[in-house]
Amino acid sequence: MGTEGDLVAARVGRGCRCFGALLGDELAGYGWLSTGPEWIGEIQLEITPRQGEAYIWNCVTLPAHRRKGVFGALVASIVAQARNEGVSRLWIGSVGHLGQHSVVQAGFVPVVRFDTISRLGLRWLTILPVEGVEPGLLAAALDVMAVRAGSSVRRSRRRRH
Repeated sequence: MGTEGDLVAARVGRGCRCFGALLGDELAGYGWLSTGPEWIGEIQLEITPRQGEAYIWNCVTLPAHRRKGVFGALVASIVAQARNEGVSRLWIGSVGHLGQHSVVQAGFVPVVRFDTISRLGLRWLTILPVEGVEPGLLAAALDVMAVRAGSSVRRSRRRRH
């Protein structure tokens, strides 16, 4: 897990689960599943799934295996496992357009869009609902991240999780 290898024990210790994607005997990718609070570094917010919910995060395809469908298979596998365990709602985010097709194929519905800019120690965050999103789903998404739609500026915070 490269520069994050030293975080594995702490993640497992707080109840996170890591899933691996194998091609033959070789690790091709991995991803994490959490039912507790997690820091979303790209937008500098914490997500706290409700009871019966979980958050899929930090899904990575290793460079030698990119463009082989590893990400989509990994996400679909985590979704299937979570559903088999009775998870009623899953949350996931994508950065830019990376993996967006695979996320939708796995059954996820776009809910909010985040735009963030960091400059001079400040972070400007804009949260916009996706057009046509069901109001209850939007309210749930904003609730698990303890935010409101709109823009905010605050001091930038870096956290390793």
